[in-house]
Amino acid sequence: MKKRILLVAALLALVVITAGCSSITDPVPITAESTGFWSQYIVYPLSWLITTTAELFGNSYGLGIVIVTILIRLAILPLMIKQTKSSKAMQLLQPEMQKLREKYSSKDAQTQQKLQQEMMQLFQKHGVNPLAGCFPLLIQMPILIGFYQAIIRTEEIATHTFLWFDLGAPDPFYILPVIAGITTFLQQKLMMAGTEGVNPQMQMMLYIMPVMILVFAINFPAALSLYWVVGNIFMIVQTYFIKPPAVGTATANDGKVRGAKK
Repeated sequence: MKKRILLVAALLALVVITAGCSSITDPVPITAESTGFWSQYIVYPLSWLITTTAELFGNSYGLGIVIVTILIRLAILPLMIKQTKSSKAMQLLQPEMQKLREKYSSKDAQTQQKLQQEMMQLFQKHGVNPLAGCFPLLIQMPILIGFYQAIIRTEEIATHTFLWFDLGAPDPFYILPVIAGITTFLQQKLMMAGTEGVNPQMQMMLYIMPVMILVFAINFPAALSLYWVVGNIFMIVQTYFIKPPAVGTATANDGKVRGAKK
């Protein structure tokens, strides 16, 4: 029950944060005179960082977005690594969790209470905190949403070009949207490596998310597509080099022991 309450609180906090952001369809330009905590202390500093970086490289706002995206990802890297490891640990425990659900399939209160107790014992046995991935995500979301807002609310970005596209208009050749969709798929595929067939819902998201990003990228300004592509590539590299959590070895060894006993 405590777990559910904390998860609901985290989701509510995320909704509040998102609700405080400007509308994507009619963004209010961000300036030094912008008021409100969100605009003044989160969006404007990020907008200033993009424009300042762009000016250092000959007013190349596309390059400014690339560099600042990498800087932001590096700044929140410890949180993202913790979130990724927690996600991998939970995925590796899915087979054991599914066995417990089948064992305690009855919906009466006593059986469900026993299921929760067994689940907690499983987490404690492998040193996994089911909420460990939520708090890093909650901390980094305002930064990522703020950076997203800084891009769409900085007027200078919309009037510049980068490579073959205008930053303020959708990519006319759909190259960036396709790359954004492919990199989103690769990122999630790496995250789910070794857990195929364990969680059907997660497998469904493996295909739904890339399609959603592709559709958004086709309709949104190319500056946002550029941000998604660079962020996805960073996440792919990060996920590839993160070592699988120790729980994977423990779970695998447990399976071998059970198999030997049989």
